[in-house]
Amino acid sequence: MLAIIGGSGFENFEEFEFIAELDRETPFGDCASGFKKVRIAGHECLFISRHGKHHEHLPSEVNYRANIFALKKHGAKAIVSFSAVGSLKKEYKPGDMVITSQYIDRTKGFRKHTFLGEGIVGHVSLAKPICDIMEQKLRTVASKFDFQTHYNGTYICIEGPYFSTQAESKSYISAGANIIGMTHFPEFALAREAGLAYLPCCWVTDYDCWDDSIPHVTVAEVIKVMKDNNLKAFKLLKELVQLKSDLWQGTKAPESGLKTGLFMPIDLVPKNKLEWLKLLMN
Repeated sequence: MLAIIGGSGFENFEEFEFIAELDRETPFGDCASGFKKVRIAGHECLFISRHGKHHEHLPSEVNYRANIFALKKHGAKAIVSFSAVGSLKKEYKPGDMVITSQYIDRTKGFRKHTFLGEGIVGHVSLAKPICDIMEQKLRTVASKFDFQTHYNGTYICIEGPYFSTQAESKSYISAGANIIGMTHFPEFALAREAGLAYLPCCWVTDYDCWDDSIPHVTVAEVIKVMKDNNLKAFKLLKELVQLKSDLWQGTKAPESGLKTGLFMPIDLVPKNKLEWLKLLMN
């Protein structure tokens, strides 16, 4: 089943056909509110609002482990993630979509960022953090629309809730980033640990503060762009769900997570963690 994670501006889509609220309980606490099964263009999907139904959690407060675990528990095989981002590149304009292929983590270590630890030892590779199968399928679908899509983006994830200083913004560009946000780490890494294919669709709302020649936008302007981006994202989503499991068919994600990344005999895993670990490895 396909799962959708909705970030800022994507907490809901008006054309969702509601099916059922889903159990939020996980071994890591409750996942975000507004976790539900929906129907999109005739196809059942899971949907979770990253920050909660009413956008009640800061990026640092999101329970990323619970969100990813809940999706896996309820049958997700792949994730399409919708997020609002700032642009660090003139060509990436408000209203454009950017498909991230790489990440730079500049969070501050507050976030619970792995299912490992406390008696569970393992390592997974994040060299290629997104599902290239899903990206290739999206390229065909996105070509049908008149909004501009950019590929091979590098997303720098900051802690927030503050936006960057100008010196920071310029340093991120020097590091190779071209979009900036506050939520993809550890989300993409946890999806990898859980063996879930992950496709990030990032929608530019504004330019970051690196260039004084670009007027700084107002909150009202950002909100308008967000509303427009929401409509575009749902049009894209309606096309993606038509592909059904072909969207992720052939993905290497299940073999790239904890299923193959455990660095210890499974019979030495603490008994109180074994059941949920097996679910993630399945």
